[in-house]
Amino acid sequence: MPELPEVETVRAGLEPAITGSTVSSVDVLDVRSLRRHDGPAFDFVEQLVGARFEAAVRRGKFLWLPLADTDTALVAHLGMSGQVLLRAPDADPDRLLRIRIGIDSPEHGELVVAFVDQRIFGSMSVRALVPTTDGRAAGQGSDVALIPDQVAHIARDPLDPAFDDRALLAALRRKRTGIKRALLDQTLVSGIGNIYADEALWAARLHFDTPTETLSRPRAMTLLAEVRLVLARAVAEGGTSFDAQYVNVNGASGYFSHSLNAYGQQGKDCARCGRPIVREAFMNRNSHFCPHCQPLPRAG
Repeated sequence: MPELPEVETVRAGLEPAITGSTVSSVDVLDVRSLRRHDGPAFDFVEQLVGARFEAAVRRGKFLWLPLADTDTALVAHLGMSGQVLLRAPDADPDRLLRIRIGIDSPEHGELVVAFVDQRIFGSMSVRALVPTTDGRAAGQGSDVALIPDQVAHIARDPLDPAFDDRALLAALRRKRTGIKRALLDQTLVSGIGNIYADEALWAARLHFDTPTETLSRPRAMTLLAEVRLVLARAVAEGGTSFDAQYVNVNGASGYFSHSLNAYGQQGKDCARCGRPIVREAFMNRNSHFCPHCQPLPRAG
């Protein structure tokens, strides 16, 4: 599933093309991709055609394009396999194309924003914008303190300038759960999924099931610093691609898979101690870690 680095890579790729562009056409080829839109397909089309995109904004794993002179935005969630691609108007349609949005860009002329989704767990929708609870900018890519109602419950992510470190540390003390479960809780801290949780925990030398209430402030701050570092490095490398399901807006893969120390490295030597990385079942998925570097703390 695309996580913060992958969605940020898509946002940054869209930004120069869509900012100030006008929607000239919308074709919904699969209504299942509108599952989060409050209304039928024709309503989605009518709200977009003729609208102008102001920016490309992201919080956590959510991406949205505010519509000028309205209190709404086009919201995209990539789900497990969603892609937002930029295509030339005369390009052959992508095989798994679900929604096609034609735009007139002031800088790049006519383009197509193609929403492609193999598993159809992702979506597009037009949603109302509501004020942020803290009055700060809603996310990366805009200074406006308005966020789609669908995204308002999502916590800020660790790369957000308005992220509150102290609030997170206090929440971890109260949570009384395993640290990886806390990292994956998007209402606590957003943008982190299985890949980057495993990588940050490896870097911080923490077992994935370490109780949050046992973390000292220094260890919690170290973990948060490692989360930020791994996310920033992954953004710089264009995200993590294991197959064709994640690509940037131009269809290119990310390269962070070559920098992974824990995730997907089971059976390989730990880059730190040389002992094998192992994989264990966790929350209907897997955790990857080094038992020597990341031992589970003893109870009591």
